[in-house]
Amino acid sequence: MKKDQKEKYYISLPSLLKKYNQQSRSLGFKSENIEEYQLWRKLLREKLSEITGINRIESCDLKPELIEIQKMDGYRRDKVIIQTEMGVYMPLYILIPDDLKPGEKKPAIIAAHGHLGGGKESVAGRTDLPGIKEVIEKYNYDYGIQLVRQGYVVFCPDARGFGERREFWMQGNEKQKFLNGSCIHLNNIAISMGFSLTGFMTWDLMRLIDYIELLQICDSHRIGCCGFSGGGLQTLWLTALDDRVKCAVISGYFYGSKDSLLQLPNCACNYIPNLWEYADMGDMGALIAPRPLLIESGREDHLNGENKITNVFEQLNITRSAYSLLNSEDNLVNYVGEEGHYWYSEKTFSFLKDGL
Repeated sequence: MKKDQKEKYYISLPSLLKKYNQQSRSLGFKSENIEEYQLWRKLLREKLSEITGINRIESCDLKPELIEIQKMDGYRRDKVIIQTEMGVYMPLYILIPDDLKPGEKKPAIIAAHGHLGGGKESVAGRTDLPGIKEVIEKYNYDYGIQLVRQGYVVFCPDARGFGERREFWMQGNEKQKFLNGSCIHLNNIAISMGFSLTGFMTWDLMRLIDYIELLQICDSHRIGCCGFSGGGLQTLWLTALDDRVKCAVISGYFYGSKDSLLQLPNCACNYIPNLWEYADMGDMGALIAPRPLLIESGREDHLNGENKITNVFEQLNITRSAYSLLNSEDNLVNYVGEEGHYWYSEKTFSFLKDGL
């Protein structure tokens, strides 16, 4: 090839983007009255449950097992394992504030983790483990600790493919394996069998709520969910499909799929067969209405895509239309931090206090 001859590539993405423009959001939010909204909500929930495979997962006995108890500074950290489907187990930390009084029931918050943090370990502030201190400093990732210090009972679970739930090809204590996960291969396998990793993650958190409802220290009518990045994905899906979540904080994960997921390289756990044919994130947010929902966004977050924060605002406008229809505009809040991919939390604690 001559030095001045430009390389040529024959790519497929423009064709896929054209198909997206022609076929996307066939079940997008368009309701004009409350009756239409209720029908649309039921229809979209059923479709999302179908395409994720959630409607094919079988329930089972939770078989909760307390593994260890650790006294920490201002709180207690219990490690528990529950069975979410037959033969599938989810380890989690329960962070319990020291000021819990005998017979008292406190609000419960699920603190879902994202990528690059060793699963639940960063959220639970395990700086004694390799690489966790640096990750917490980079992303403000120890929001489980931040929340228990606000007086909540906090649940920090491992999602499938992360932490103690890594599949055999990613197991080990090497930093590269420990901080990452096996979600890519796990989702490929799940999709080939009619399931999805997002569906499994959402199901597991639904079963975690089943467990929370059994605990005497938790007020089962005051359950919230928070998550950063991939934890925002989990929070969005759980809250959209399960009304038992009364208040949600989604950080670093709320934008239009075309800009962010079609045109940027992202983890496989974001991808579900036929999803964008039916709905985008703004429609998922509309399923949460009228419950309190805080969206935290970074103005310079690279995951926003080429249209940057505008991409976020476009989806928020879809969600806001549902909140407006239900006369609950004040329950939808957006905080924009001036930096990148980060758990900001400036409005989180006051929002949760009001929402729960």
